[in-house]
Amino acid sequence: MKIKSYINDLLYQYECVTIPDFGSFLTRKIPAKLNFDGTFSPPKKEISFNSLLKTNDGILAKHIAQKTNTNYESILKLINKKILKWIEKLNKESLIFPGIGEMKLNNHGKIKFLAYNEINFNKDSFGLYPFKKDPLTKLSFNKNKIIMEKTNNDDLLFTPEKKDKKRKIVYIKYSAIAIISILLIGSIYYFTDNYLSNQKLNEIKIAQKKIKSNVQKATFDIGKLSKIELNVKANKNQSFSNLSTNEKYFSIIAGSFRSKINAENKLNSLIKEGYKAEMAKQSSEGFHRVAYGRFISKKKAVNLLIFVKYTLQEEAWFLEE
Repeated sequence: MKIKSYINDLLYQYECVTIPDFGSFLTRKIPAKLNFDGTFSPPKKEISFNSLLKTNDGILAKHIAQKTNTNYESILKLINKKILKWIEKLNKESLIFPGIGEMKLNNHGKIKFLAYNEINFNKDSFGLYPFKKDPLTKLSFNKNKIIMEKTNNDDLLFTPEKKDKKRKIVYIKYSAIAIISILLIGSIYYFTDNYLSNQKLNEIKIAQKKIKSNVQKATFDIGKLSKIELNVKANKNQSFSNLSTNEKYFSIIAGSFRSKINAENKLNSLIKEGYKAEMAKQSSEGFHRVAYGRFISKKKAVNLLIFVKYTLQEEAWFLEE
């Protein structure tokens, strides 16, 4: 199983790609830059590695499971076996991730990562490549004449009597080239920005339609129920204390776990990140659902869903409890 190639795919979509019990690849967006020396650098992502972020967020295993049409738990086992081989290899030599970078152990036994910067993982670059525009001419002065040397080494000689006329022609020529270059670069950025804006608006509209459809499908008329008496004991675990309530909640689900321990780990991770995360209603199949937040207001829940999916680009879905 080529886990490294799947990691490459995810780096285009996410700012953090975690390899369970091994570490995380982190990305940071760098804006486009035009230097005074004529060097142009398109927008890109800077890749780094943090060996302390090891908690499984489910993204890598879920992605591989979907691509290979394989069970999620089986993929986790395969990933764990692969990680053991990587650790064994690191103790002997460097570990290479094609297109991403190279890892090796330092004198203290810690992983040291060197990014290759071969692939631009920023989708906003749209095929732009770095380039440098060489100077068009350079002038050298002699006693009786001025020599204008072109970059192709073809010398043009002219006497001082004709220099004013030829200098005007040169200025007009290169001014026109500069204006055309500026217009071309401006057009590229303008149309690229418009395209991105339209794409995001279309995705948000589609998402809103799906949310509206899901809400409509999740509303049922169950008629009147007879009164029943319940004897409910409080759960000592605060992570699951908000599950028993008569209120109607709208939840934004971050993940669904068969293991209660994994659900608690995800819950604690979201709380550390600043979310008011809670456990949502358990599914009929017995899965423990972890929510970014649970709201009485549907509007607040939908706003959080849009923020998580289209601003943070994280996996999330809407649940009406």
